Amino acid sequence: MKTTYRAMQISRPGVLELVERPVLQPGAGEVLIQVEACGICGADAADIERSGPATQPPRVPGHEVVGRIVALGTGIPSIWTVGQRVGVGRLGGHCGECAQCRQGRFQLCLSQPVVGASRDGGYAEMMLARSTGLVAIPDELGSEEAAPILCAGVATFNALKTCGAQAGDTVAILGIGGLGHMALQYARNMGFRVVAIGRGADIAADALALGAHVYIDNHQEDAASRLRAMGGAQAIVTMIDHAETISALLAGLAPEGRLVVLNPAKSPLPVSAGLLVGGQRGILGSITGTPCDNEKTLNFSVLVNVRPQIEIMPLEKAAEAYEKMKSGNAKYRIVLTMDHLR
Repeated sequence: MKTTYRAMQISRPGVLELVERPVLQPGAGEVLIQVEACGICGADAADIERSGPATQPPRVPGHEVVGRIVALGTGIPSIWTVGQRVGVGRLGGHCGECAQCRQGRFQLCLSQPVVGASRDGGYAEMMLARSTGLVAIPDELGSEEAAPILCAGVATFNALKTCGAQAGDTVAILGIGGLGHMALQYARNMGFRVVAIGRGADIAADALALGAHVYIDNHQEDAASRLRAMGGAQAIVTMIDHAETISALLAGLAPEGRLVVLNPAKSPLPVSAGLLVGGQRGILGSITGTPCDNEKTLNFSVLVNVRPQIEIMPLEKAAEAYEKMKSGNAKYRIVLTMDHLR
């Protein structure tokens, strides 16, 4: 094994720099992963733009990581072995000791690293990871196509599972991008009547091909009125951070319908209390998920042939790939691959 590896670190806020780092040995409860692929996610922007000089060495972003275990620390469960292909998502592994962990709610662990933010991520050829954060990758999935499922996939899959809708109900997906294009595929395969809501007519064909039964151009018509004419949506799952658009769409919820929010956004969400009380409607936040949730998502993706639409770029072009993601021109996820695979 090499003694150094390449990584794209955040040299200063908003700037990625290719560097060579010494390979570290895994500590107790950790494994060393040789990274094969790492997806670029919209959440990376917060990590890259806000990172400062206080973080030393500078942080390596990336939280949709797939690779192979090359070294084990002490105390690793026997289910993880050298050479095994594994993944790591946004949540870097629960502690097993806090109140949330003791109740089995590992996704809400109070002492869990956030990969790419409070712990180095996968824009690198090597990465250390907590064993409690590891995800087994099915043989049927290539590393590049599995990587985005570890965040965009599990986030949307879990949101749809908890949205309260049943097969045959109308579910609206607001925002047809990196997350939305996965949500459309999952929703269709879960048996929902799928309504895609986006901006502009140019993505209508994509939305329908990905699984939507109906596409609504939010620039050309009142999406809430259209949903009400269809009997209302039992669930609206939103990926966007535009509070005004989300608030206006709440009127399209059916009685006892739920809005499920995936994007934490920056602005408060205006909500009419009368709308909630009068129809017993609800608002629910949804986080990514545990390693077990991720494995269910991966296996469901294999079962029903759901795949992310990806563009592959080499690690050394991470800065270019990141800018393309921010511009909104990616269709629909960008995945970095490492030199040792080429």
